[in-house]
Amino acid sequence: MDQLVIAGKTYSSRLLVGTGKYKDFGQTRLAIEASGAEIVTVAIRRTNIGQDPNQPSLLDAVPPSKYTYLPNTAGCYTADDAIRTLRLARELLDGHDLVKLEVLGDPQSLYPNVVETIKAAEILVKDGFKVMVYTSDDPIIARQLEDIGCVAIMPLASLIGSGMGILNPWNLQIIIDRVKVPVVVDAGVGTASDAAIAMELGCDAVLMNTAIAGAQNPVLMASAMRKAVEAGREAFLAGRMPKKMYQASPSSPTSGMIGS
Repeated sequence: MDQLVIAGKTYSSRLLVGTGKYKDFGQTRLAIEASGAEIVTVAIRRTNIGQDPNQPSLLDAVPPSKYTYLPNTAGCYTADDAIRTLRLARELLDGHDLVKLEVLGDPQSLYPNVVETIKAAEILVKDGFKVMVYTSDDPIIARQLEDIGCVAIMPLASLIGSGMGILNPWNLQIIIDRVKVPVVVDAGVGTASDAAIAMELGCDAVLMNTAIAGAQNPVLMASAMRKAVEAGREAFLAGRMPKKMYQASPSSPTSGMIGS
């Protein structure tokens, strides 16, 4: 069976989903169930997973016994902030070490600050974390992060929350071809076709949040994304036909035609 392997653990689903921006934890749960995702990412600075015992906790709606939690550092703009946030997450989740590192450059574009990202990754890997890292679509930076010891490289397709889809498939293709750890497209997916294209390129998985939570019907969109990721992966494995510019090729036989 074609399974996703991250940090030595296997997963049947190649769709990773976020838990923010839903109207409530009930809708979050329904959308995640419809997506078929097994890994859910959680913004530690924005989501209650026990920090406030007087407020509803995501842990009740999306139990860690059923899903693999992926704490992330959304809202962090320095390596120090990101490191501190993930150490807190490890305490809250009883030693959990699989994390998503993201260090942002500015609050307008939310583009990654790769200098601070590399700095944080080096420290976190040495500290025993299994780091999945959000980064730009720069192939050189991707290789550096892999060399540091990150367990997955997560290049953006376009800006976080933009829904613009894959703007630079060529850079993504270079990253896919050059790194050995899983490549997970993170940020910018807007609809099902975007997810399918990412998988057709050869990405190992897709992570999304706003594309589902921001849809008019999040639960239905989650179901669509599940199918798109599965279809895109199958198409990649099948191997598409070659493109033939200005050259038609009949799909039916041209010899032995009736009446000829």
